Amino acid sequence: MLFVSLLLVSLASVNCRIFPEIQDDFEGKNWALIVAGSNGWDNYRHQADVCHAYQILHRNGIPDKQIVVMMYDDIANNEENKRPGVIINHPAGDDVYHGVPKDYNGEDVTPKNFLNILQGKKSAMAGIGSGKVIESGPNDNVFVYFTDHGAPGLIAFPSEELHAKDLITALNSMYNAKQYAKLVFYLEACESGSMFKDLSSTINIYATSAANGKESSYACYFDKTLEVYLGDLYSVKWMEDSDTENLGKESLHKQYKIVRTETNLSHVQEFGDMSMTKCKVGDFQGDEAKPLNPLPFAPLNAIPSPEVPMAILYHKLEKASSLEEMQKIRHKIEDMKRLNGNIHKTIETIVSQSVKSEEDADRIMQAETKDITDWNCYKQATTKFSKQCYTLGQHDYAMTLMGVLVNLCEEPIETSIVLQTIDKVCKLETNKV
Repeated sequence: MLFVSLLLVSLASVNCRIFPEIQDDFEGKNWALIVAGSNGWDNYRHQADVCHAYQILHRNGIPDKQIVVMMYDDIANNEENKRPGVIINHPAGDDVYHGVPKDYNGEDVTPKNFLNILQGKKSAMAGIGSGKVIESGPNDNVFVYFTDHGAPGLIAFPSEELHAKDLITALNSMYNAKQYAKLVFYLEACESGSMFKDLSSTINIYATSAANGKESSYACYFDKTLEVYLGDLYSVKWMEDSDTENLGKESLHKQYKIVRTETNLSHVQEFGDMSMTKCKVGDFQGDEAKPLNPLPFAPLNAIPSPEVPMAILYHKLEKASSLEEMQKIRHKIEDMKRLNGNIHKTIETIVSQSVKSEEDADRIMQAETKDITDWNCYKQATTKFSKQCYTLGQHDYAMTLMGVLVNLCEEPIETSIVLQTIDKVCKLETNKV
């Protein structure tokens, strides 16, 4: 009897499709939730990433009814798209937009909907988009991929933010409700490592992030014809690997090592249950497709994600063919610099009016971002700033300054003072767009 028990435990540890408490031979289903949290032409790459991810999952046999796609869907037919109806994720790549389910688009791309879909709350999604949710059970594996902008302890959606505490709470709830056997989460965003700081190693979840908790992730593949970045470095590296590997044989650990090595401008991180790294990539992304031939080499031209909007304008300036066109682009560059300056000044004013001395204000502004311990203050402060000052999902530069609000909230200051100051400062601002 002891031998049988040990054998069952051993099988559960290596079979990545069986929930440890349920010993049977049923392998279960694969479910996937893939999300692009941004909108706007400059953020082309996020929807390109998600469309590419869909093609991988679909080609490897995961049925559309078990894949949920969230993306604003304003890129393929954008007036700036010189290839209408087409999205590519590599300069020599094929269209990845065709066939992508339009489950949740436009204003339906929100943190609330994301968490409800992830947790299988079908009634909460009734009448919204396709209504599809992750209806996984204790024998099923779940794959989650999210790409967008981030800041310490949060990731952005077009008009709101998702905070790390809320994500971890949802994942813990799913584990307690036995809503999956194992779950893998790939996250592309600046400071993305900060989202998994409190992820337990005992709830059958393995996560990787494009960057650590205090650095940028990187955009790549600038296309001179489309005048936009086609992908994100971490994302294209895991997807191009999945395209060309036998996913029924490649382990999560092998894919992680490849992505970590090739994403050489930020520090790719891993979190959660390290025993899951022995699982096959195909246990989460499907494994029915034959490996594709590698795409031809293309220069990465990688830059920090927050620099993308300005970089695109400078690329356009280089390409401008008339004096009038150059002047228009220069005006846009100056407008963007002015806007970023206003955002910086707003943060400086909030800090200076929240503390007692100029020395304290300078210290908070200049210090490296601290680890977040006062999550309550930070969540309220970033939410109020985004709603009343500058919407974080629409202002890349504002995201880079959220570390200052982390530092402010770590000071011995009442949260109410920070919130009142943000409210006062931003009511006086007339430059919010």
